[in-house]
Amino acid sequence: MNFDYSEKVENLRGRLLAFMDKHVYPTEEELATWIDQADSRWTIPPLLEDLKTKAREAGLWNLFLPDSERGGGLSNLEYAPLCEIMGRSRFAAEIFNCSAPDTGNMEVLERYGSEEQKERWLEPLLAGEIRSAFAMTEPAVASSDATNIESSITADGEDYVLNGEKWWISGVGDPRCKIVIFMGKTDPTAHRYLQQSMVLVPIDTPGLEIGRMLRVFGYDDAPHGHAEVDFKDVRVPKSNLILGEGRGFEIAQGRLGPGRIHHCMRAIGLAERALEIMCVRARERVAFGRALGKMGVTRMHIAESRMEIEQARLLTLKAAHMMDTVGNREARSEIAQIKVVAPRMALRVVDRAMQVHGAAGVCQDFFLAEAFAGLRSLRFADGPDEVHTEQVGRLELRKHV
Repeated sequence: MNFDYSEKVENLRGRLLAFMDKHVYPTEEELATWIDQADSRWTIPPLLEDLKTKAREAGLWNLFLPDSERGGGLSNLEYAPLCEIMGRSRFAAEIFNCSAPDTGNMEVLERYGSEEQKERWLEPLLAGEIRSAFAMTEPAVASSDATNIESSITADGEDYVLNGEKWWISGVGDPRCKIVIFMGKTDPTAHRYLQQSMVLVPIDTPGLEIGRMLRVFGYDDAPHGHAEVDFKDVRVPKSNLILGEGRGFEIAQGRLGPGRIHHCMRAIGLAERALEIMCVRARERVAFGRALGKMGVTRMHIAESRMEIEQARLLTLKAAHMMDTVGNREARSEIAQIKVVAPRMALRVVDRAMQVHGAAGVCQDFFLAEAFAGLRSLRFADGPDEVHTEQVGRLELRKHV
């Protein structure tokens, strides 16, 4: 399998690295300025919007979205090393307009949206003028099985009326969030995969109520946020339906394939950064009369991390290559495999880096604790490990019938 990248991709990679080195890794003074610029933790610092403008001017914008003239003109395989670079920083993906859940929602609108829906919502999302959210997960059911969704979408004349309780709706805390994709049931009596539909809901629609922000190991991820959201007799026109009634499960599957592999690419970049600071700490920190890097156990941690990162990267690239060449359906085993492998690998690497840093590794002086929290939640975001391993096993058994 050939993973040689074109001159265009290598050029983009170099420009992206240079941009990150110059703008995205803030010093302590820059971080303090960033915080001071915001009125509160739930407002957007002007510096972030400034960096987005710089990124767009540099041609580092909307690099995802394969098979579309609206995207960066890159395949999944070509996007992989760029997405990995973005994973090194919490803010980088947004700076380049390549962050979740907007990427997945833009893919939904690009693939399945009407021309009117694209004009009203996709264009401003692609321009980075607004942000969006995806409302599927519910507190009362195991939402890793999308057929469990209980929220209702009821036809009433020229409108749909939406009712349901959602939670872990990422991004609704952002003041720029203007649109939510809501998943609910239009026909509970239909085939289990044809009951669900997706509807576009402007966030200021009466009856949409944002509740508390949920914390991940104590982190609230402001100003992005993960909220409980109630939909109480929310009324939207039928033109807000995406693709058609009963097509929600189909849309969800189309949305999750690329989104899952993007998470894996970013997790690898995060693991690389954790390994880098682990090595720096091991060379500089002295205990019992010698540098930590001269101790066999530390070198073992470093070596294991390097080997595991390389293995996960190769599997990610294979999955991306298959998505490009044989399609997401034929690549579903590889997508499921890397969705399990990448977060587990990155968690192990971050954990080792925390161990080398000692008490400093679990406080706010380093990014490791926050990274660990995000990676741990990634093991059930977009489907838990158990769902993916079940699929891999089922597909593997089919080969031997």
